[in-house]
Amino acid sequence: MKWTNKWIIGCCLLAITLTVLACSMVKSDVMAKDREAVSVGAPTVLSVFAAPPLDVEDLKTNTFTKYLEKKLNIRFEFDIANNVVRKERKQMSFASGDYPAVFLGGELTADEQVKYGMSGVLRPLGDLIDQYGNNIKQRLEEHPELRKAITAPDGKIYALPSVNECLHCWYAQKLWVNTEWLKKLNLSPPATTEQFYEMLKAFKTKDPNGNGIADEIPLTGASDSWHSKITGFLMSAFIYNTDDNYLYIVDGKVGLAAAQPEWKEGLKYIRKLYQEGLIDPSAFTQTIDGLVQLATQDGDIVLGSATLGHIRMAFGSLDNERNKQYDTIAPLIGPSGYQAAGYFKTIDTGQFAITDKATEAQAVAAIQLADYLYSEEAVILNEFGPEGLWWRRGLPGEVDEHGRPAKYKINPEYFTRTMQNEGWSQMGISYRDRELRESWAVPEDPYSEEGYEHRLYTETMKNYAGKEPKEVYPANLYVDPDIAFEAARLRVQINEYVESNMVQFITGTKNIEEEWDAYLDGFSGLKLERYLGFYQKAYDSYRSQQ
Repeated sequence: MKWTNKWIIGCCLLAITLTVLACSMVKSDVMAKDREAVSVGAPTVLSVFAAPPLDVEDLKTNTFTKYLEKKLNIRFEFDIANNVVRKERKQMSFASGDYPAVFLGGELTADEQVKYGMSGVLRPLGDLIDQYGNNIKQRLEEHPELRKAITAPDGKIYALPSVNECLHCWYAQKLWVNTEWLKKLNLSPPATTEQFYEMLKAFKTKDPNGNGIADEIPLTGASDSWHSKITGFLMSAFIYNTDDNYLYIVDGKVGLAAAQPEWKEGLKYIRKLYQEGLIDPSAFTQTIDGLVQLATQDGDIVLGSATLGHIRMAFGSLDNERNKQYDTIAPLIGPSGYQAAGYFKTIDTGQFAITDKATEAQAVAAIQLADYLYSEEAVILNEFGPEGLWWRRGLPGEVDEHGRPAKYKINPEYFTRTMQNEGWSQMGISYRDRELRESWAVPEDPYSEEGYEHRLYTETMKNYAGKEPKEVYPANLYVDPDIAFEAARLRVQINEYVESNMVQFITGTKNIEEEWDAYLDGFSGLKLERYLGFYQKAYDSYRSQQ
């Protein structure tokens, strides 16, 4: 009996020992797995507001998305907005409080950065950049004007822009003329407003397309696209006109171009063109789609000239042969000898921002994402996909825009793609300075599909570069936070007033001689002097930092 009890007790002790040992082994195994998980790191989940371009098939399964997730150990949860309505979606998300941890394509204006930054919705990025943003710091050191442009009045950075030092984009207010028609009519490219008028008359009356029908459209534009308004190019023969905020600067003083005597003279000139049927009546109301329909209609070419950032905008596809008939002309010289190229070298709106919804780990992961997107490698993969697909390294004998050995070469297949799922097509943020943009191989034929960028560069250098005014009001300039909302409200009201009256004067709905003074008087009710004071103060502050 005693032996049996001892045996039972011994067995129990052995069982307990084995159980403890087994538990210890399990615990050790779990701890080992935990240590392994910590060393590898579970992916940081980032909720991200994004608006992918139309050619991106599926942002969630995109090759560049997957590459970023693996490289940075993150997992995206996209809040995807249609590009057409992304501004409205962004505003609604802020208003409802249902916004994500990260904006990647937020188009945050200077006013919005101040508003949501100072209210705590947007997180200041300075400390995160200092700790984790090596590429970003390098960019800011190389280009001090970038730091100045993105620093809010309170000294903090709330958003990062997409930087694109695109020469032809800086001079986007272009006019494209059918030079085949010029040759047929034995005309030289017009240099003055009078010569331009005579060219348009010849286009209208001398049947340059040779079909025996008076179907030619001498000049057109569009109301909704990239520098497609005809008034931008034409008015700049009289006074500088951005066709955006209508601000101009002379000797450091900010003024409204649309309230000056030169503006009246410009309107009279454009009115004359319109009255004689030299301007397409649809130019002030049609969308870019309407212009494309006009330019690409079956049969003979009817388009004589158009105001567009680049000519392929008129043809809706990269391989349309018709675009090759068009070349730019220089800004026109007006009756007083004035000439100005529209100049839009500016820092983009804030695309990347971190909100107060982000945890500390998410904020770190987000700034590391932004930092990588500012690298040259990421810029190329974002736009052109993996190496060997739509791009490759430059080969001996290939040269860039400056005659240097080319760093990269775009493959012709890039220009025939439609829908794709390899890259982001420039979505988000990137840093494409001139050094990078102009380091790609230049094709021999500027009128080929792959030569288009070179063609735009050449047209810009030939006709626009250096013709801008000495002083141009910087876009997206921060104004005093205390008056930012009033300034934005007044800008909307004044711009609408200018644009409505401009069309009425040109089309003849209003008589410019009889109603000009009443038009000027209307600015007092819109508080124009107060409005200009806001922007004068902002400009003075900007200049004092230079």
